[in-house]
Amino acid sequence: MSTAALSQEEVAYYKENGYLLHHKQLFSPEKMQTLTDIFEEQLALKGNKLSDELDTPHFRDERLLDFLLSDEVLDLVEPIIGPNIGLWSSHFICKDPHVGRSTPWHEDSAYWKGRLSSFDKIVTVWLAIDRSWKENGCMRVIPGTHNNGFSDYENVDARMNLFATQIKNVDESRAVYFELERGECSLHDSRIIHGATANTSPYRRCGYTMRYFSTEARVIPEKNPGFKVWLARGKDFAGSPFVNV
Repeated sequence: MSTAALSQEEVAYYKENGYLLHHKQLFSPEKMQTLTDIFEEQLALKGNKLSDELDTPHFRDERLLDFLLSDEVLDLVEPIIGPNIGLWSSHFICKDPHVGRSTPWHEDSAYWKGRLSSFDKIVTVWLAIDRSWKENGCMRVIPGTHNNGFSDYENVDARMNLFATQIKNVDESRAVYFELERGECSLHDSRIIHGATANTSPYRRCGYTMRYFSTEARVIPEKNPGFKVWLARGKDFAGSPFVNV
């Protein structure tokens, strides 16, 4: 089942605003259940990690590559960044009921600075494993901020937040909330300002982020020790150290 083709209008909207909500089921019910089962396994094995710290789970469980390298996802990504696609990373981000931490305002690209040669064609597909709603801390973005360059940051309390820094002076009145049903997804540019409030509700909020870059950018090996990237589709143009080339 593939419902992933984007219209020209959707691509234009993404390029102008830096995000797109895709209110369609990304995977079949059976495939979505398999992904959910893998997540629940990872959650059970997390030990003393917090539920929002399950980063790069595909390094530990390559069954996830069946999803990360699937046509359902790549057909969404290709209209945004082109036909030559590298898999950058993935992350199960789970905010537990009542105690799920805030995600401060940030740009993904700021945390990857120096690790890739450019950031203008990196997209995150955020897939809702649980219903993601304003009440349980869904993601929110400031539209159009993907063209602003790197922002100024300040320190915040890391015990209450997913990160220890946040962007200064964000106008939260402009925020758009990414409300998604289970199985739906959003797409956002790595440079857009985004975050999420804490989950104070009785409902868990889990998403699977799948991140991709155009192979026109180079992943710099000395800045990514032990990190693995896959060539998802097309050709490698910049000489990144793909594990499957």
